[in-house]
Amino acid sequence: MAQSRKVAVIGAGVSGLVTARELQREGHRVTVFEKSNKLGGLWVYNPQIETDPLSVDPNREIIHSSLYKSLRTNLPRQLMSFSDYPFKGEINGKILNFPGHEQVLKFLNEFAEDFGITDLIRFNAEVVRVAQIVVVIGGGPSGLDISRDIATVAKQVHLSRKPSEIGFSNLDSYANLWNHSQIDHVDESGEVTFLDGSSIHADIILHCTGYKYDFPFLETDGIVSADEDGSVGPLYKHVFPPKLSPWLSFVGIPYQTIIFLMLEVQAKWIAKVLSGKVLLPSEEEMLADVEDHNRQLEEAGIPKRHTHRLNFHEVKYMDWVAAQVGLPPVDAGIKEMHSSIYKFAAEVGYDRYRDLWDVKNLTQ
Repeated sequence: MAQSRKVAVIGAGVSGLVTARELQREGHRVTVFEKSNKLGGLWVYNPQIETDPLSVDPNREIIHSSLYKSLRTNLPRQLMSFSDYPFKGEINGKILNFPGHEQVLKFLNEFAEDFGITDLIRFNAEVVRVAQIVVVIGGGPSGLDISRDIATVAKQVHLSRKPSEIGFSNLDSYANLWNHSQIDHVDESGEVTFLDGSSIHADIILHCTGYKYDFPFLETDGIVSADEDGSVGPLYKHVFPPKLSPWLSFVGIPYQTIIFLMLEVQAKWIAKVLSGKVLLPSEEEMLADVEDHNRQLEEAGIPKRHTHRLNFHEVKYMDWVAAQVGLPPVDAGIKEMHSSIYKFAAEVGYDRYRDLWDVKNLTQ
């Protein structure tokens, strides 16, 4: 017999919304806690800027927004749809394959309304402490986009990247945009020194360095930790802490994947595990799987900070999770589109592929 649980979902971003839907579909009683007054998480744009443009003052006002005004999705809308809820990406009667953040937020609001999720959200409710209860925690390209935007108005733009990132995009068409190695140090005057010994004076420093896992409200006595090196664990298949399963789970930890569909299959898996329809392996088996995963990364020379990167393995992972709940593999057309989009970007240049794809590569 299926069991009904009372479940808290922390965050009304994409992960939280799709998780709440799947939990509710399974008959669980769901409350979503959102610290702001809007749903959408990272997709809520805030035009405010921080008071300290160099980010030197630790007491500066922090603006919680990762969006920039001109942001467009770097995946086509077809890859940002849920399995039963397509992302149309329409604006003023025109369907965009790479819509802006406004259309993504509109899509999420419509999704929440159509499935009755908005009524489950407690807005302006910040979670400050979580002890062991039933909990579901939902949490390159930006730097290139922002650099090009700024280059249209700034005298000089200097882009600092890791060696593996340099060469990803041709910047020759921007006379005032330069590539640099990683930063060695920055002094209080704004003098930036790079690892290659070169230096420049910066008026503003923007951090487009990705995301850091942080769960300051979560108390597990060290059973689960978010390390400075960029990993959360131990997590079985990036979702369940073996010692606390199934009562604690994480949605949206992996990256470089078909994100919306991955969140959906993770949420379905969690919901059915809580219902008792799907069983997890034993704690020992899950820990052994985590250790094997970490050992494979180490043997392959992959840094620990990439523990949750699914690059080149994203479809295999999603198919595995889908199989746990009796769903078919990812649609072949979606797989083909996902694999081809990066090849196309490499061929025509990152700054142009979204516009050219609209014309030449429309398959759906």
